[in-house]
Amino acid sequence: MHMGESPARDAEFTEYVTARALWLRKVAYLLCGDWHAADDLVQATVTKLYTNWHRAGRADNVDGYARRTLVNTFLAERRAPLARLTVLLGSHDDVAEREDDVDAALDLRAALAALPPRQRATVVLRYFCDLSVEEAARTLGCSTGNVKSQTARGIDTLRRLLQPRPVA
Repeated sequence: MHMGESPARDAEFTEYVTARALWLRKVAYLLCGDWHAADDLVQATVTKLYTNWHRAGRADNVDGYARRTLVNTFLAERRAPLARLTVLLGSHDDVAEREDDVDAALDLRAALAALPPRQRATVVLRYFCDLSVEEAARTLGCSTGNVKSQTARGIDTLRRLLQPRPVA
């Protein structure tokens, strides 16, 4: 065992990840727009959480720590060349969960996927995770003004993309 590792630490970590896995996966999906990429993102996040559990487990807000790790991992991957290629090619074999209004859900998912990564992150943090501007800024490591402008741009783009189009 490495220093700081113990059966109690591992049990605490396992309990946390087991309880929050579905939540992490939903947030990851909203960021990625792809279930396979979301699973990869959650796995990378869980690995980072395990490595830093000595800090994360003692955090005042473990969910906040996990969410920040997830978002930072997502944004870092989007800066990598392979991620840009994956986004351009897309994945067409997703198995989406059933929604009451499948068409609206698919439209929203497509619109979210069209947003640049930082705008998508701010919209997901503000409206899905229900974070305040200040909490989103802390999660993203940026100013509240940046969160406000990225969110406003993201919402404007979503409104434009989701406007009903006249049938010809």
